[in-house]
Amino acid sequence: MEEQTIVFKGNKPIINEVLCTGCGICVKKCPFGAIKIINLPEELSTDLIHQYGPNGFRLFRLPIIKPGKVMGIVGRNGIGKTTAINILSGKLMPNFGREREATKEEVLEYFRGTQMQKYFKSLYDGLLKVSLKPQPVFLLPRVVKGRVSKLLRRVDERGLLDVISQKLGLTTALNKDIEELSGGELQRLAIAAASLKDADVYFFDEPSSYNDVYERLKIARFIRSLVSEKRAVVVVDHDLAFLDYLSDEVIVVYGDPGAYGIFSKPESVRKGINIFLDGYIPTDNIRFREMRIMFEKRAPLTTTVQEEIAVEYTDLEKRWDKFTLKAESGRIYKGEVIGILGPNATGKTTFIRILAGEIKPDRGEFMVERTALSYKPQYLTQDYDGTVEEFILEKSEKNSISDFDTKSLIKPLNLEKLLERKIVDLSGGELQKTYIATCLMRDADIYLLDEPSAFIDVEDRLRLATAINRYIKLRGKTGVVVDHDLILADSVSDRIIVFDGKPGVNGHAYGPLDKRNGFNRFLKRVGITIRRDPHSGRPRINKEGSRLDRIQKEKGEYFYESD
Repeated sequence: MEEQTIVFKGNKPIINEVLCTGCGICVKKCPFGAIKIINLPEELSTDLIHQYGPNGFRLFRLPIIKPGKVMGIVGRNGIGKTTAINILSGKLMPNFGREREATKEEVLEYFRGTQMQKYFKSLYDGLLKVSLKPQPVFLLPRVVKGRVSKLLRRVDERGLLDVISQKLGLTTALNKDIEELSGGELQRLAIAAASLKDADVYFFDEPSSYNDVYERLKIARFIRSLVSEKRAVVVVDHDLAFLDYLSDEVIVVYGDPGAYGIFSKPESVRKGINIFLDGYIPTDNIRFREMRIMFEKRAPLTTTVQEEIAVEYTDLEKRWDKFTLKAESGRIYKGEVIGILGPNATGKTTFIRILAGEIKPDRGEFMVERTALSYKPQYLTQDYDGTVEEFILEKSEKNSISDFDTKSLIKPLNLEKLLERKIVDLSGGELQKTYIATCLMRDADIYLLDEPSAFIDVEDRLRLATAINRYIKLRGKTGVVVDHDLILADSVSDRIIVFDGKPGVNGHAYGPLDKRNGFNRFLKRVGITIRRDPHSGRPRINKEGSRLDRIQKEKGEYFYESD
């Protein structure tokens, strides 16, 4: 009997996907638009730019650099974004799938007749200068030593050290040694060093990490100021609100992480980010993710928590030589996750250490006795000679990973494939998820996670938020999460503690507050309003002084407001 592309189950037609050629005739012939054929992503037969070994990762296509624009690039980790930047900056020669790297002449021949031929010819001839801000800024103190001002003067080709330091908030850091810098200062140091070079194209790989919302806005405005008629900027980042705020166009990178990645065509900012969230590229008719990523457009009407108190404290105060922290009295319940928002250097980590019992307050006391705590620090190290599984078991003091942990934590965090990998071979995002799993698997009553979103891509951030919240609730524990990503804070938290004050001088903690009041208080202090995209519900920062900005400020709704 001859096989049919369309068969019937009862009276319902079923398309045989194996035999379907995708000709599209049935779509046009079927009435009422009842049939729709969508392509699934697969490796291209052409446009292979680079391949890591016979069975290694393969990169297809490259983004086109456009002078006068900020090009934002969004995609999952392990999808080829950094590889593309290294090729475009001249650090890596493409091999076009062969066993050896191509020569400059072969690269120019491959791109003959395209805009990329002109770009690479100018790059290889030394007529086009590029400057690259790398991703892993936490490694800088290992490879660079000395005073910050001396290091920046060494790379200052534009004579703008004082101006750029002021714009990036690095003035007080100039007299410090690089080993004394915080994570945010290290990030801004790397941005300043890249920007002080007299280049035609600037590449910034994840410039938002470790910086609070205030600093991210400064960075976004500064990066935009680098663009000129003949100068281009390319930014890779996982903070969608940040990328939306500073980009002129967006390119989506899709594929199978660790296997292959494909660069899409550039789109407008709103359309490009929504394409990424939808997991569907209309122009190519390709679906690269089964589910759309959606965000809550409104604050929850109520916050449900258990009645049993985990932590209760009176007004607290801690004084250092040049810094004072005050915290209003509060209660944290079992089975809830508290998000902490606020500027850097206002005492958030100090507050966590007080909760953890590492630091005693000068004034105030805890009404409920604190028990075992588990802490994931902000800065991570790879000084461990062993596999991911060995690290998790040793640091969490477990004999084995239980079925519950596997289903509730290891699988949601996509750690299954990493268990046999060496800790020293992990990327920043992979290392972050390993530390998070280790922290949560310890036997404790309160789990404190400091900046868990750093180096983790958008998809994994949302999975991470759900996994943390669900894991803590299922075990009847308590979570406290400090993070600068508003999307993650909104997704992971039941209530919010807001920090205010003068960085490095004093800090004041308010709350816990419900999410609407917490976000409104925080963003009012920052001075920005955020609307929600009607398509996906994702947060978008309003332009200061715009009509929507004025309306939301008058209403007092800074975060949960739709377009």
